[in-house]
Amino acid sequence: MSSVSPLPPPPSSDAARPAPGHDLPPGPASDRPRPRSPGDLFVSFTLLALQGFGGVLAVVQREIVEKKRWLTPDEFLEDWAVAQVLPGPNVVNLAVMIGDRHFGIRGAAAAVAGLLSAPLLVVMALAVVYAHYAGDPRVAGALRGMGAIAGGVIAATGIKLVPQLRKNPLGFPVCLGVVALVFAAIALARIPLGWVLLTVGIGACVATWRKILP
Repeated sequence: MSSVSPLPPPPSSDAARPAPGHDLPPGPASDRPRPRSPGDLFVSFTLLALQGFGGVLAVVQREIVEKKRWLTPDEFLEDWAVAQVLPGPNVVNLAVMIGDRHFGIRGAAAAVAGLLSAPLLVVMALAVVYAHYAGDPRVAGALRGMGAIAGGVIAATGIKLVPQLRKNPLGFPVCLGVVALVFAAIALARIPLGWVLLTVGIGACVATWRKILP
């Protein structure tokens, strides 16, 4: 009779572990932080809106991308581009997109409610105060100073988003050319934003679509 070779011993649990000094592979995208509930969305967007003096774009980018990490920089850039071309306030559009992505209609409603409720109450209270001090030159000077700060914050946020264009299918030099063209059209030539979106925006979309075709 032929001898039967013994079966190899099962691998120990230690063998399946990575060797010292080697990290485990990164988890799937589903392991990324996300809002816990519609209530979490409401509170987060309320706090975000209360920080948004002169515009919420810079605060959204810092809170949603850098701190909470609900979006990657690339996702934020793509979502912001879509929010820009949709009708309505771009920040509200972005809140709807983020809320709907996680909790559907409930999430979208919670995000928009958080974004608008507290600032509305603050604005109404400030309007009453401003009515009494509108003629004070110190108040007028303070408001002009806040306008300059808001412009700087928006410019800084735009500059922080530029490096993400390196991953764009059009290529970084072409993207910089599009950025320069849009800036010249809006800031220098004073062309309405709608016409810029219909011409440069559609042209960039078509060019990108052709690049990513298989």
